[in-house]
Amino acid sequence: MPEFRKVLDVYQGFNYKKDKQTAVGFITSLKVGDTSLTADLTCKNPMNPTEDLKVVAVLRDILWETGVTDAVYLTGQVSATNKQNIALLIYTSMTNVLVTFQFSVYEYDPVQKEYYLCFHSNSTDMNGILEKRGDELNLSVSDDASTEVQSPINFSFNTGIKPQPSAQSLQVAVGKGKNFAKLWGLAQS
Repeated sequence: MPEFRKVLDVYQGFNYKKDKQTAVGFITSLKVGDTSLTADLTCKNPMNPTEDLKVVAVLRDILWETGVTDAVYLTGQVSATNKQNIALLIYTSMTNVLVTFQFSVYEYDPVQKEYYLCFHSNSTDMNGILEKRGDELNLSVSDDASTEVQSPINFSFNTGIKPQPSAQSLQVAVGKGKNFAKLWGLAQS
């Protein structure tokens, strides 16, 4: 089965330049258990660079193996405030591992000569659960600030989110106007 993976340009995500056409992505909302992370980073919308986006994280990498029960893996940069909130979750024993999130990944279409959404949640809350790796939950955040983009101060984090048992769909596109939905999660009978 094919996998969907994008390595994204963090620098372009934070510092949009119209003459650079690299893929970028953002987590626009994220709630883990009872903790809602703040959309406190301001970035440009690649499809309309005059518009600001408030985001929780600027993504570095996203991976989904496209199976209906496969996890979505997100790696990105978060603010100092969200770094502290994630660390608090990691160090306390989480009993609620439910996750609600929204994300958008943009790629440049060389044929249409404009950005398009290549992988996204369609501005819809996706309902997941933190993936476990052995006995550990797949959620981590760096103690050290990133050096790639130094202002605003930001920290690397990553997580894996498996779907809750409900039928949801993720939106995928291979070019502007060449999009389709793929199921993520199975409905319980």
